[in-house]
Amino acid sequence: MKPGLELSKVVLLGRTFEEYLRYFGLSEDELRGKKILDIASGVSSFCAEANAHEIDATAMDPIYELSAEDIQTRCEPDLDFVTGEIGKVKAYKWDFYKTPERMREFRERAYRAFLPDFVRTKGERYVHGRLPRTPFRDAQFDLTLVSYFLFVYEEQFDYTFHKESVAEILRISSNEVRIYPLVNFKAERSQFIDRIKKEAAFTDWIFEEVPTDFEFLRNSNSFLRIKRKN
Repeated sequence: MKPGLELSKVVLLGRTFEEYLRYFGLSEDELRGKKILDIASGVSSFCAEANAHEIDATAMDPIYELSAEDIQTRCEPDLDFVTGEIGKVKAYKWDFYKTPERMREFRERAYRAFLPDFVRTKGERYVHGRLPRTPFRDAQFDLTLVSYFLFVYEEQFDYTFHKESVAEILRISSNEVRIYPLVNFKAERSQFIDRIKKEAAFTDWIFEEVPTDFEFLRNSNSFLRIKRKN
């Protein structure tokens, strides 16, 4: 078996509200009353489902400059590819999803919930943007979430990109940032995490690795919580 997924680009996969709560150790009650940003959200349904639960969530991704039809055309081949390859990779645990086919059900459920909400609220809830820059103002969001982008794609994006992206995310966050997972696609802890923690530019923030009870990529049972010092 291969050690990890071999990706030449960021794949366009969606994840559900339920999965986000597990990744980030969150509950619905913790989210209520906060302005939340989901960065590099792609075709995830977190934003759509959160707003359906009367939670104020916004999503940002480069693909939001495209039409819903073009996005669907791009995400379906990526889903086919990952579903076909992931069972050949030893870096994953199947306690939650059980099989690649059941994982695909979650991914398809996510993008099918995302698409109609995107059509209705493009430019409002769904904002076109690309790290390491965003179109948001300083401290605009109470909680910013980043799932399956920073650290996991460390082979595709270098340390400078990660450092500048974290700096930008902290600029637009008033209180807290959570990033998941902390491993790359070979299930190895990202080499960038400890360097990020030591950056002089981030001394106003507290970095903490927090255990979570979800693990699909092996060793991905923690997230990085970054909180502003009081």
